[in-house]
Amino acid sequence: MLCGRSGKGGMMVDPRGERFVCEAMTPVAGTGDTAAMARGEPGLPRRFTWRGTEYRVVEVIRAWKTTGPCTSGADEQYVRRHWWTIRTDPPTTMTVYCDRQPKDRKHPKARWWVSTIESGVNEMEQEAR
Repeated sequence: MLCGRSGKGGMMVDPRGERFVCEAMTPVAGTGDTAAMARGEPGLPRRFTWRGTEYRVVEVIRAWKTTGPCTSGADEQYVRRHWWTIRTDPPTTMTVYCDRQPKDRKHPKARWWVSTIESGVNEMEQEAR
């Protein structure tokens, strides 16, 4: 599932019970995975803020990459996004990603995003903000 908005400004729920939010998160400085950065990949932050709450990554459940075609017409594929499904403290399960080349010219530093959050977890608290 890729980021976009539901038609009524609310969050969409997929069949697995995840809420689709697609909102920027703010990594806490100095908490990125340095081993990943040494490989030339974005370093998943071990702590980040989303909707005013600071989260700590306690487990990476899954990691993967998505690719897209070269924009100059060459017959090549490039990594566009790095994705992680994570378990956090405060307790929830989220899918987050990093855009390798952010497209929003108004917010060029907005590279980290919360894509989905497990439905029902902190739902009332998060929607109140």
